[in-house]
Amino acid sequence: MIKSEISSSQLADLVVQGMLEKKGQNIAVLDLRDVKNAIADYFIICSGTSDTQVNAIADSVLEEVEKQSGQDPWHKEGFQNREWILLDYLDVVCHIFQKEKRTFYDLEEFWGDAKIKYIEISQ
Repeated sequence: MIKSEISSSQLADLVVQGMLEKKGQNIAVLDLRDVKNAIADYFIICSGTSDTQVNAIADSVLEEVEKQSGQDPWHKEGFQNREWILLDYLDVVCHIFQKEKRTFYDLEEFWGDAKIKYIEISQ
């Protein structure tokens, strides 16, 4: 079902909701709107404990965004190895990592000028 156009911040919220549905860990929302030469408005990053969970989180994000906004990602990759899955919605880019890969690539440090908000998971 196609819904009306949504803002990048609303899309970011849908991505976070999809991550929370499958217990994504250490969710970080990087607001890049005020960062010079940024390629998106938001990067949203989370970790999974296994390749199975990384895949489940990605599927949940895809489902949540499509269900609520009718949008499919412009680009997606990483579903074969399931160590780092990227879902690119143009203004919002979603990164789902296995913990070790997230530590290695350290996107939060790379985009250090961004405003970073960590999502607290309610128990």
